[in-house]
Amino acid sequence: MSRRLSFAQAINEAMHIAMGLDEKVLCYGLGVDDPNRIFGTTIELQENFGKHRVFDTPTSENSMTGVAIGAGLRGFRSVMTHQRLDFFLLAMDQLVNGAAKWHYMFGGQCSVPITIRLILGRGWGQGPTHSQSLQAWFAHIPGLKVVMPATAKAAKGLLLSSIFDENPVIFMEHRWLYNQVGDVPEGDFRFPLGKADILCTGSDITVVAMSYMTIEALRVTNYLKKHNISCELIDLCTVSPIDWDAIIKSIRKTGKLIVLDTGATTGSIAGEIIARMAIELFDDLHCAPQRIALPDVPTPTSPALTKDFYPNAVSIAEKIIKMLNVDINCSELSDPTTPHDVPGDWFKGPF
Repeated sequence: MSRRLSFAQAINEAMHIAMGLDEKVLCYGLGVDDPNRIFGTTIELQENFGKHRVFDTPTSENSMTGVAIGAGLRGFRSVMTHQRLDFFLLAMDQLVNGAAKWHYMFGGQCSVPITIRLILGRGWGQGPTHSQSLQAWFAHIPGLKVVMPATAKAAKGLLLSSIFDENPVIFMEHRWLYNQVGDVPEGDFRFPLGKADILCTGSDITVVAMSYMTIEALRVTNYLKKHNISCELIDLCTVSPIDWDAIIKSIRKTGKLIVLDTGATTGSIAGEIIARMAIELFDDLHCAPQRIALPDVPTPTSPALTKDFYPNAVSIAEKIIKMLNVDINCSELSDPTTPHDVPGDWFKGPF
């Protein structure tokens, strides 16, 4: 049985279920008990499970990650929450040299089950130190799983799978997704880590997307369908490990590939997917694969600079119709009445 929930509500429900299933699941981080409860994702957790399991932390990311490692070695499952991905960079030593290596260095005799929720994304002038999308950086580290849900259903299922995974998981949430609404299964629903979700089946082109770019891709897919263009849309869900089987199967059907990334172009997840597919499926590709990602410069703050910085449904559609060599006017996908630094007129914040 499914219900309509927002992305934030789905995360909140997953946390309630996990903490109810296992008394050793902990939830802590900056703002878990503040009035907004981290975009509503930690509502009533402290009231239901107590301050000894749900609590605010000092502004000391490196130290608190060390606490999570120690707790994990003693059987606790920490869900650490950071209001900005950028703030967590202070804890890279604990993550890369500690949590990610423990299982390997000790021959699988012990593990560190930590889920680290990182909020990313843009809007209202977040700028270069508050809106970075660094999934490729985390995915480069052996021993880490990196998750990027795009739908409410995936948010719940992937979070539950992450919490009960025996090793560290980076769980990245785009702030423009919290108000997205979708059908979410009831109960202890888990979506496997490392599996993609086929949101639309098609035969003309394979579109691989992640996080918020999946939402823009959905707009494009539905629009192009009106023009008899059939896109197969793959929501990666997990960017490390990648569901290569799903991508390969789709390309063998469509013969064309475009990958949409929320990070910078050079060294991106999109680049890795295209490189591997060009090596393994060269004869199956009917044209050069393409990627859409951010420019290789720091994220700007001012509206004048952000206006043309981020790709959107129009730029995605234009790239696809060029690959397919068709003539379609994509201007209908643009809404000049909506400010470019919010996802739509339905969005009321906060960021």
